[in-house]
Amino acid sequence: MPGREIDIYSDGELRTTRDLRATSEPRQQSQDPYVKLLLDAMKHSGCAVNRERHFSCEDCNGNVSGGFDASVSQIVLCQNNICNQAHMNRVVTHELIHAFDHCRAHVDWFTNVRHLACSEVRAANLSGDCSLLNEIFRLHFGLKRHHQTCVRDRAIRSILAVRNISKEVAQKAVDEVFESCFNDHEPFGRIPHNKTYARYAHRDFQNRDRYYSNI
Repeated sequence: MPGREIDIYSDGELRTTRDLRATSEPRQQSQDPYVKLLLDAMKHSGCAVNRERHFSCEDCNGNVSGGFDASVSQIVLCQNNICNQAHMNRVVTHELIHAFDHCRAHVDWFTNVRHLACSEVRAANLSGDCSLLNEIFRLHFGLKRHHQTCVRDRAIRSILAVRNISKEVAQKAVDEVFESCFNDHEPFGRIPHNKTYARYAHRDFQNRDRYYSNI
């Protein structure tokens, strides 16, 4: 990743060297509770994240913003397609959810499309991909059960971006796992519809961790 390094700060922000040059006080940028919680959850699960080992900035084809390479347990950030800090935080959150699933479960990423579908449903549901604000920017809003519709559609799109299968096969896989995976909110414990919900979820996760460590 020529000319690009990644820094994870204690406030949960993940920034490139270009972002750091853009501000003289990077630590005062807004905290990202989604990333903070997921980093804590990964560490708690025995899969602590190391920025040099587990992240890579690369140029990617098409409009892909990032991905999780399960074969090497590495998150890829598409430096040519990530346009700002908020976009980066959202991509990192999405991919950290995949990494969390990889850590806590025996996910067959490469041959079991239902496993992939489950993690994509969870990532779309919990990462903020389908927040009301993001959907308004996409001019998608006002539908009944809109969050569920967004999660389903984005999970299908994510599967098709990484697997050479038909849309019908991807839709079937998502439909088969949707109910159980949509209702699996770990490690957040709830759907974090915005940063306020994510902060509450992080606080609850920390309290839960302290409780179990004292048993």
